[in-house]
Amino acid sequence: MRTVLILTAGFGEGHNAAARNIAAAIDAEAGAGAARVADLFALASPRLNQVSRNAYLTMINRTPRLWSGIYAWIDRAAPFPRHLWFLRKERAVLERLLVEQSPQAVCATYPVYGFIADRLRGSGALNVPFLNVVTDSISINSLWTRPACDGWFVPNSETAAVVAQQGVSPGRIHDLGFPVQPAFERLGGELSPPDLASGERPRVLQIVHSGVLNAEDIARRLISDTDWELTFAVGRDHALRDRLLRATRNRPHPATVLSWTDQIPRLLLTHHCVISKAGGATTQEAIAARCPMIVNQIVPGQEEGNYELLRRRGVGALATTPDAVLGALRQAFHGHGWIWGRWRAALENLARPSAAREIARHVLSTGTPVEPPVAPLT
Repeated sequence: MRTVLILTAGFGEGHNAAARNIAAAIDAEAGAGAARVADLFALASPRLNQVSRNAYLTMINRTPRLWSGIYAWIDRAAPFPRHLWFLRKERAVLERLLVEQSPQAVCATYPVYGFIADRLRGSGALNVPFLNVVTDSISINSLWTRPACDGWFVPNSETAAVVAQQGVSPGRIHDLGFPVQPAFERLGGELSPPDLASGERPRVLQIVHSGVLNAEDIARRLISDTDWELTFAVGRDHALRDRLLRATRNRPHPATVLSWTDQIPRLLLTHHCVISKAGGATTQEAIAARCPMIVNQIVPGQEEGNYELLRRRGVGALATTPDAVLGALRQAFHGHGWIWGRWRAALENLARPSAAREIARHVLSTGTPVEPPVAPLT
């Protein structure tokens, strides 16, 4: 069986989510084992990778301005490929995987891998199509587009325009959407939130990510100041889970507190709004579920474009304090949800729940490129 090799990295959940979902779609189309997912950083230097991931998470949560400066410097200074020697171990791992697996194509959900692939193609070690899966929206770092590539999958038309402006030929840009879990497509026709126009109680989901400011304060205000149906997904923060369970114990209206859960698609499809930071995966999953988002935190750099996409489409709101979050939700639900209805309608043309399947089919149909890949114009 010829396989598809999918490269990811643990610096942001969007990269891993996209890789997992494309792999699942490829396996569904071509049989179990047709897709292989690899994190070159984790394979090349496991300990260093863990330290680097922890440092990245600490930086974006505690010193976002520092990360914003680094992100802008990378975009502007173009450290690769002249410092590609720094990734020599990762290059060696990829070269080994190409020999062992003999894939029919390679996809990358992390931009740095494009430089390694470009170098391997030059040496003859890579002779199959290499495809980038862009996981950000609008604020696209030039890392995505500087190395040569056979194609770019982008999540929306706004991002396609940015990638084209950076010099990529429009014929190599595939606007198929962000690859969300297949459950969004499977359940999308079955599940929906209650009808606000009929007087049903609003349902609000809050997804709490590590390091998000005011997350617990927002949750407590929702619990104490509203009669809405509430769901809190707090991941692996067990201490926060226990505090919110105590806070909801005597609440007369429905409230659920969840630890880590694999039911996010079902939750987004059955709630009227979600409160979350503007992470790539969460934002795109909310879009796929047509669940308007109240953004309570933006990591400078890549997440700025995720919110900008929602702003341009007239969906949801940016609200970083408990007062602002409750104000935005009350305005949305006022008058039997007239504003909420506008938000949801605006998501109809943006939602692409079948994106993973469409990307998988495109990748599986891709053969050896007829013409050599070209680098974007500079």
